[in-house]
Amino acid sequence: MNYEVEVRQALERWEKELQSPPGFFEKTGKTISNKINEKLPQKFHQTLTTVVKSMVHAAIFGAEYTPKRAVKLNESLWQRDETALEVISTYKKVAAAEGAGTGAGGIFLGLVDFPALIAIKLKLLFELAHVYGYSTKVYGERLFLLYVFQLAFSGPYKRMDTYYQVKHWDEHEHVPEVNWEQFQQEYRDSIDFRKMLQLLPGIGAVVGAWANYGLLEDLGKTAMNGFRLRILAESDLKLLK
Repeated sequence: MNYEVEVRQALERWEKELQSPPGFFEKTGKTISNKINEKLPQKFHQTLTTVVKSMVHAAIFGAEYTPKRAVKLNESLWQRDETALEVISTYKKVAAAEGAGTGAGGIFLGLVDFPALIAIKLKLLFELAHVYGYSTKVYGERLFLLYVFQLAFSGPYKRMDTYYQVKHWDEHEHVPEVNWEQFQQEYRDSIDFRKMLQLLPGIGAVVGAWANYGLLEDLGKTAMNGFRLRILAESDLKLLK
């Protein structure tokens, strides 16, 4: 079977997954995370909210995360996907090691882990943009990464709106503005359950590694599919001309 056909079928399955209602684990996880959140100090929550907004905002308007990797041009989708999988694998291992180290330290090192994990996620996204041929020196491409980030960690009721923005990105006449308050809240809500367990005594290191590995896997898959959608849409447009 042609590789592009396989990718299109995989994207169709992914879209159906995104449309599925929240399952038992997602609902249960939200209930448990709410209970854990109630017992954490308010300063902890304030710090996380500030970190999410400030770091992501800085990434969009700064140059800190611009990768040394050259923008890949004239490569097949298969080649880009293969490189992307290698990059994602590396970042998952880095995130797992970081999560294990901070997870062993309880709530105080847990505060350290959140900004470190966001930095790892942002670096992964910027790397993948260059793998798929999109330069992060372009402001609009950085905003696209922000929407990919949001899609990966959106709640079930916001997910399809964000997916629509990603899927039809190149059809927008103007780059859509970011609702920062909504962005940070969606991110907090989506990772709370896994990351809150990391703060529990005795299991923090194991859970920290598991949580970070899984979160990078989710983000990597979302980013790959987001770029695939754009590349295939561009390919379709060329055929119509």
